[in-house]
Amino acid sequence: MSITYKSAGVDIDKANKLVRDYKRFASLTKIKGVLSDVGGFGALFRPSIGRFKDPILVSSTDGVGTKLKIAFLADKHDTVGVDLVAMSTNDIICSGAEGLFFLDYIATGKIVPSVLKDVVKGIAAGCRQAGYALVGGETAEMPGMYAEGEYDLAGFGVGIVDRKEIIDGTGTVLGDVVLGLESSGLHSNGYSLVRKILRERELKAHVKELLKPTRLYSKGILALKKKVRIKGIANITGGAFYDKIPRIIPKGMAIEIDRNSWKPLPIFLMLKKMGGVDDRQMYRTFNMGIGMVLVLSRRDIDRAQRILQAEGFRSHVIGRVVKGNREVEII
Repeated sequence: MSITYKSAGVDIDKANKLVRDYKRFASLTKIKGVLSDVGGFGALFRPSIGRFKDPILVSSTDGVGTKLKIAFLADKHDTVGVDLVAMSTNDIICSGAEGLFFLDYIATGKIVPSVLKDVVKGIAAGCRQAGYALVGGETAEMPGMYAEGEYDLAGFGVGIVDRKEIIDGTGTVLGDVVLGLESSGLHSNGYSLVRKILRERELKAHVKELLKPTRLYSKGILALKKKVRIKGIANITGGAFYDKIPRIIPKGMAIEIDRNSWKPLPIFLMLKKMGGVDDRQMYRTFNMGIGMVLVLSRRDIDRAQRILQAEGFRSHVIGRVVKGNREVEII
């Protein structure tokens, strides 16, 4: 019998079946501007730029990280696709950009249709929540590259914003207020430390909490942006408070965060206690219950919180802008 691609470990028929499922889920995310169906050599998208005087594209790419190890352990794959979308789109909204389109890359040693169907279903759900069109992707079956039952994910998003409306920390002054938007949990960062602290049976016991999908902030922040001037936005991901917030602090200023202004979610308190992790490491690894940080004028805070509440986001005044050298102090 002659050697075939299938006997070498790559099943094109299974991949084609997954593409059919992909097309169905992607069709649910279609927005104005999508000109092609999934399956072509390249996705076609025509942005509506007439309302922009100086349109700027904003892009971001990311993955889900070792949170996938929890999905493998639990054999639950319908939420990590939402995480994938959030990791890029939550970065894009930090510039004030609205969503255009999203693409994904899935790599695995062997295609298991039921598993990857759940993954793609989650990606489409995340795109709908963030307001992006899922226009295409790639599924690579690579025997020998991944352990049995494992896969990896990467995503790429593109948004658009008028140059004069880019949010980058400009206009921040001493006395401005820091508003923290609540997270849904761990989001998609710190899982290597989580897996170091918790043993397998403990990971299984807390799998529901550990696999909560990352909150998507795009639509809420875009609604707020229409009515309130947002001076800076920081997505609290890897590096958390100490590494991410300084990106939006102007020269000569710093930010003080009051740790008592919100109550960290129980999962963080449990990890701190079980791992004996010190405070600085906690606030540099985890979001501690705050997934996104906004800098606003003090006079806009009440209005901003009302708007965000109407959009489904709870928030807390967690700090202020002070004199300093672009650092974050948690007090």
